[in-house]
Amino acid sequence: MTTVSDWLTVPRIGLGLAALGRPGYITVGHADDLGRHYDVMAMEAHAHAVLDAAWEGGVRYFDAARSYGRAEKFLASWLASRGIAPRDVTIGSKWGYAYTAGWRVDAEKHEIKEHSVARLEQQVAESRAILGARLGLYQIHSATLATGVLEDRQVIERLGELKREGLRIGLTVTGLDQADTVRHAIEAAVDHARLFDSVQATWNVLERSVEKALVEAHRAGLRVIVKEGLANGRLTERNRVRSFAGKRAVLDRIAKRLGATIDAVALAVVLAQPWADVVLSGAGTTEQVRSNLGAHSVRLEDVAIEELAALVEPPATYWKTRAAMPWN
Repeated sequence: MTTVSDWLTVPRIGLGLAALGRPGYITVGHADDLGRHYDVMAMEAHAHAVLDAAWEGGVRYFDAARSYGRAEKFLASWLASRGIAPRDVTIGSKWGYAYTAGWRVDAEKHEIKEHSVARLEQQVAESRAILGARLGLYQIHSATLATGVLEDRQVIERLGELKREGLRIGLTVTGLDQADTVRHAIEAAVDHARLFDSVQATWNVLERSVEKALVEAHRAGLRVIVKEGLANGRLTERNRVRSFAGKRAVLDRIAKRLGATIDAVALAVVLAQPWADVVLSGAGTTEQVRSNLGAHSVRLEDVAIEELAALVEPPATYWKTRAAMPWN
């Protein structure tokens, strides 16, 4: 059996494509990132430019999903046009949500969740048709205990078959029960062998409640991918919400002292966690990619670590705030 050390050995910052493949997303300032240019060809060119900047900065892991609009197609066309060989890049995608916005920002529903075996069969075929042999990691999108997906033997057995066919199998988690879901996933098995190769979870300066479970996952041999390290833009200079002003002042002070941007400092905190194998940038512009990659150069002092730890929010508050963020 291939061990965990043989795969996902990539530079620690990867790029998530949630903000690049569709006109609407919840990231603060997303519409401005796209210049409100929603023509498919314009968005593809924009995505390619961001992917180029990430590649030039050393990024080698790219993370898409079926529900990210045309993200997989934009990624595939970029890989083909740049002549990037499958061995030189690691690609992850996800199943479980269908994109339903019809290329609109003001859609009533942007995506619909369904964790059935039928949805898995449909979407893995679609992802493979687009990404081909480059698809390396296939993840359940936002698995929760409430959906019952980790108890669905049809789904689990089918994922086991996909693993035997050569795909790595992972899951992403979200919400207040992230930790419980991660622990459940650690124990998931097919034919007495652990099913999941990776787990992707939200962990950032404001929301740290899943940390102990991620430590356990890492010790168990799963690769840990951290998403939303910038809290969907809340941990960037764009966050001017009045209720966040006190925390923003702390971030500004630390960033100035360290000679870095707010986003680089926030991502540096994630990179400092020994259990975090890959940390995703959700950059929507080339400038944001370069700023995010500055996290590699940030040297956090003990004082900064203590000051940043004080910014943590109660999990219920964090997830309520996230749920209220508007699509733009």
